Amino acid sequence: MTHTPDEPTPPARTKPQILSRGDGATIAYHRSDGEGPGVVFLGGFMSDMDGIKATSLEAHCRRRGRAFLRFDYQGHGQSSGWFVDGSIGRWAEDAICVLDGLTDGPQVLVGSSMGGWIMLLAALARPDRVSGLVGLAAAPDFTEALMWQRFSPEVRETLMRDGVYYEPSRYGEIPYPITMKLIEEGRRHLLLERPVAVHCPVHLIHGMGDPDVPWERALLIARQLLSGHVAVTLVKDGDHRLSRPEDIARLCRIVDALCDGPDGGVATRQT
Repeated sequence: MTHTPDEPTPPARTKPQILSRGDGATIAYHRSDGEGPGVVFLGGFMSDMDGIKATSLEAHCRRRGRAFLRFDYQGHGQSSGWFVDGSIGRWAEDAICVLDGLTDGPQVLVGSSMGGWIMLLAALARPDRVSGLVGLAAAPDFTEALMWQRFSPEVRETLMRDGVYYEPSRYGEIPYPITMKLIEEGRRHLLLERPVAVHCPVHLIHGMGDPDVPWERALLIARQLLSGHVAVTLVKDGDHRLSRPEDIARLCRIVDALCDGPDGGVATRQT
């Protein structure tokens, strides 16, 4: 799996607020007050909360008077810690921490790429707080299915010997550090080998031109979820980022629909 950072940060940044965790770590976040259900954005691997999807959805929710929260995981963006010390479990704990400490009432979680894995883990941990899920190129289990199982013997040997492998990026000159800790700890949180006990409405959006997470993965997720309200939207010319204006507009419509109530049933369509 080649990891895709979100779109470039918009030029105007505002200073985030800081949530202190009990272990001394800090989580940077932006929160907008409004009516519920609120919306929480969960970013991708090595992305931050200032990407175009998060900020555009925030602006949309502000216009609608809806509560919204975006944040950085540990080792990402403006939160404390080092990226190489992170893990799926740690980042899921961050999501649960902000859900518990910074939101009230039911929430719709929007997870991009790795955030799609984190949102499922958060929904399993807090089923009474999560009223809906929206996955954008959701990538649960990616450390195993899209990394380890696809790595060459040489890359696996490097990871086992050195503890880290620097994966070249097609999106920039800086490689992505993949640690053996990430791979091994990720195995404790694999979901798709069995039914996933998520029962709230879920809408998965996936580009059929995604070079990083195959679009068929959305169908696998849909099959494994126990919810009776799962929709899959396949975007034929969509890429991994799904951050074009038409992608953002689609995302906002789907989030509004989930916040207003489930449409029921299972739907799979192409746009």
